[in-house]
Amino acid sequence: MPHPIILYDGVCGLCNRLNQFVLRRDPDAIFLFASLQSSFAARILARYGANVHDLDTVYVVVNFELPDLHLLPRSEAIIFVLKQLGGVWKVLGLVLQLLPRPLRNAGYRLVARNRYRIFGRFETCMLPSPENRNRFLDV
Repeated sequence: MPHPIILYDGVCGLCNRLNQFVLRRDPDAIFLFASLQSSFAARILARYGANVHDLDTVYVVVNFELPDLHLLPRSEAIIFVLKQLGGVWKVLGLVLQLLPRPLRNAGYRLVARNRYRIFGRFETCMLPSPENRNRFLDV
């Protein structure tokens, strides 16, 4: 099974914290990463008619290079990541999944709208550490 790929805003402080969170809790290296600003992400998003300039959405690409490839946006992406990490994070993902999608996505949009103000913004995409570089598809 192909590795799920997290597509994230490369200049967003919150998104970079999400990546660090996942890297610390993913010892089996299940997840790969690509910034939304990359040509890789642009190709995937174009395939699904998603706006390549919308940096407010985190996505997870599931089954990359398989016929049943699909793209999970916003809260669906976060829930997928949590469930894959296992343990208490899986339980949290299952609890979040019980909330109606419109409510989850409203909460997601509220955080997304304020993420730069609260968590900061970088001028360029953060570079991964040497030990994790191979998990980032656009470096």
